[in-house]
Amino acid sequence: MILEVAILDVKAGLSADFEKAFSEAQKIISAMEGYISHQLKKCLEKSDRYILLVNWETLEAHTEGFRGSVEYEEWKSLLHHFYEPFPTVEHYVEVE
Repeated sequence: MILEVAILDVKAGLSADFEKAFSEAQKIISAMEGYISHQLKKCLEKSDRYILLVNWETLEAHTEGFRGSVEYEEWKSLLHHFYEPFPTVEHYVEVE
């Protein structure tokens, strides 16, 4: 399993709109092949910061399957205009 981690800095004053858009966008990601689960958490110290954690079966399910899909274009149109700066996405594996 791969954990995708993205820190999302939302433009000031747009958090409520972002949360509404994410509510719609999460339906897209949760229907993708290789998707396992996700969590969106809001930062207590910085009110316009969120962390998105997504569990994928494989790295390719995210980087090729999701990002290469038509559905990703809809995801982008719903969410990407909220970010400043654009988030860095990292992937993690379990330490054995």
